Amino acid sequence: MVKPKRPSQANGPPYVGALLRLALQRVRRQMDADARAAGFTDLQPAHAPILSYPPPDGVRLSQLARRVGMTPQATNYLVSQLEEMGYLERRAAGATTRRLIFLTKRGHRLVETFHASLRALEATWAREVGQERFDTFMDVLRQLEVKPTAR
Repeated sequence: MVKPKRPSQANGPPYVGALLRLALQRVRRQMDADARAAGFTDLQPAHAPILSYPPPDGVRLSQLARRVGMTPQATNYLVSQLEEMGYLERRAAGATTRRLIFLTKRGHRLVETFHASLRALEATWAREVGQERFDTFMDVLRQLEVKPTAR
């Protein structure tokens, strides 16, 4: 007797990319709602890559651009906006003339808000699907994240 396929084994949509995108949208909505509730009402969705993990705290603009997968020009534009809004600042890096990007006190408070939001969402998901399944989900994501792309 042939066992029926579970939805995750079916040959059709939604595929893994769509499911991950939907989960990420839920994460971003929760983080945005929590940030706004904490008084951070001036952020735009375009700022998310700049403030994502790990946040810029002592990084060169070129490094940040590579990390977030943006051009240096686009990264500079967003960093400049976040500077004007009080989340980031550029400071000289010791004896060199290069300036590094750092979080301000306000930026650190925002990142702390994001971390609290993510911890709460992870706890919610663990309750929804069970702690063991959620732990397995996280383990699988970590394994896939560090695995080099084969092509």
